[in-house]
Amino acid sequence: MIVGRWVEVLVDTVKITAFAGSVRKDSVNRKLLSLALSIAGELGCQTDLIDLRDYPMPLYDGDYERSEGQPSQAKALKARILLGDALLLACPEYNASITPLLKNTIDWLSRPQPGEAGVFKTRPTALLAASAGALGGLRGLTCVRATLTQLGALVVPTQFALGSAGAAFDEAGQLANAAQRAMISDVLAELNMVAGALRLHADLAHKSVAAR
Repeated sequence: MIVGRWVEVLVDTVKITAFAGSVRKDSVNRKLLSLALSIAGELGCQTDLIDLRDYPMPLYDGDYERSEGQPSQAKALKARILLGDALLLACPEYNASITPLLKNTIDWLSRPQPGEAGVFKTRPTALLAASAGALGGLRGLTCVRATLTQLGALVVPTQFALGSAGAAFDEAGQLANAAQRAMISDVLAELNMVAGALRLHADLAHKSVAAR
């Protein structure tokens, strides 16, 4: 019971960093992500919305990395993600798989520098997707989940895929379907809970070490 009360205290301090695997102006995944972050704010979370257009990176190439090092944009993006407690991704689906932009971003972020912990290691992460198709990008989410899990991310079980997304949003960027909005809220609540619990664990461990 004590732990439960502490988690309740901490969850409203969770900071969620988010980005979409598409930079198209009218991307339905960007719309979905914006809506999700507004819901996260209602849950008491802090949010940081990243536009991957601001972090252009070359296609990952081991020879390039050896000769040029990690791109400055990758370092800056990694540092920004590390400032948060959790990660929220909106994942378009290309040919039943992950988008090239999202995969390349993950590939560069997964390359640790000397003395640096992996950016995805034990990071609470939640997945959303939107698609014009009926499945809403579910097949692509399977690929993203497998990749991030391999990198050590704590991808929460609950996810959300929005089918027929082109007609799902009104002019204000809201979903007419209240049940869908509730499902997005469930994803964020689970992400919030996991990130809050991990933060509690880290704080208690730090206090324990300091008290020795």
